[in-house]
Amino acid sequence: MIGGLVGLETLPRRLILTLPARGSAVRTARENTEQALVQWGISLRHPTIGPALLILAELVTNSVRHAAALSPTITVILAAGSDTFAFAVHDRDPYQPALYGALTNGSNSGLGTVAELTTSLGGTAVVRGDADGCGKSIWITLPL
Repeated sequence: MIGGLVGLETLPRRLILTLPARGSAVRTARENTEQALVQWGISLRHPTIGPALLILAELVTNSVRHAAALSPTITVILAAGSDTFAFAVHDRDPYQPALYGALTNGSNSGLGTVAELTTSLGGTAVVRGDADGCGKSIWITLPL
């Protein structure tokens, strides 16, 4: 089971990246994600992929900005199937943001953008705390 989310274990393609919690992680995550999608036969021109890459960049940026003091590395998990693209950004900061709270309170934050794009694409966003309470993953699942 990927990230503890039911159904994601059926996605046949997976990639895990461990990146230093520095600004360069955003570009590295995006480039590696684009390469993986191409290798998996998913067109970068698919209407979901541009917004998905923006969501990923926002999540990595948030981890770099807000979690680097407690999390020297960030893990990006990618998974895909014929009709689903899922990804997560994991760090070791225990704070779990309210993703959809950012949308409902009219926030102009990165998390507001994440929630808005995910919803507009018919996807889901879930925050999962680590079992030890010292970290979290934000999972995004989008239909292709």
